[in-house]
Amino acid sequence: MDHRTRRRRAAYRRVVWGGGEVLVTVGVVVLLLVVHQLWWTNRQAREGAERKVQALEREWGSSGKGGAGEAGAGAADVPGSGSEGSGSGGAGASSGGGSGGSGGSGRDQGVPRSSQAYAVLSIPRLGLRVPVAEGVSKRGVLNKGYVGHYPHTQQAGQAGNFALAGHRNTHGEPFRYINRLRRGDEIDVETAAGRYVYVVDKTLPQTSASDGGVVREVPRSTVRPAYGYSAPGYYITLTTCTPEYTSRYRLVVWGTLTSMRPR
Repeated sequence: MDHRTRRRRAAYRRVVWGGGEVLVTVGVVVLLLVVHQLWWTNRQAREGAERKVQALEREWGSSGKGGAGEAGAGAADVPGSGSEGSGSGGAGASSGGGSGGSGGSGRDQGVPRSSQAYAVLSIPRLGLRVPVAEGVSKRGVLNKGYVGHYPHTQQAGQAGNFALAGHRNTHGEPFRYINRLRRGDEIDVETAAGRYVYVVDKTLPQTSASDGGVVREVPRSTVRPAYGYSAPGYYITLTTCTPEYTSRYRLVVWGTLTSMRPR
C-alpha cells in the first residue's frame, strides 16, 4: 500500500469520525431541548402556578372574605342557565359584552389588568387547580402555566360566555386532559367576589384554530354549527390545542353555570 493511499484512508477516517461527533453533539442538543420543553418548562410553570394560587387564597383570606372552596348556605341557583332552544344568539351572535359587563348576573368584578392573575380554576375530575389571568398571551399568561381569559368575553358568573384558554402540552399543560371531561363534571371558578360552579355540558372534539364562534356570547361553532348553543345563558368555555403536541386544531369544552356564592 503506497503512502498516498494511506493518507486518503486516514483523511476518510477523520471525516467519518468528525461527522460522527457532530451527529452525537446535535443529538445531545436536541435531547436537551426536548427535556427542557417536556419536563423543565412543566416543572417551572406548575410550581409558579401553585404559588400564585396560594397567594390569591391568602389575599382573599386577609380581606376577610369567606373560605375559597366552600359551598353551602347562601349559594344561589342560576335560573335558566344553559337552556337550549329558540331565542336570540346562535352562530351569528356577537361576542360583545366585554369582560366588565354584568349582564344581570354575578357581582361586578371590574376589569383585571392585562396578564393579572385574579381567579382560580378548579376541575375535580382532573385534580386541576390553576390561576386564571387576563389575556391569552403566551409570554405573559399561558407559558406561566396559567389559564388565560379571552378579552371581551364575560367574567365568571356573568350572563354570556366566560371563555378560557390553556396549554395542552408544555409550560404546565393545565388543559392536557380536558378531553377526559364528561357531561355533568364540575368546573369551579373562585374570585375575590365569590365562587361560581359550572357543569360540563358539551364537547367539540376538533375545530379550526380560527373558529371564533366557540367563544361568542352565545357559543356556537362557525365551522361545525351542530356544536354549540342557540339561546343566551351563563356559559364557560375551555379551549386548547389538538391533537397533542400540535397547534393545528382546537378542542372545546362547554359548561353552564349552576350556582354562585358571594364571599
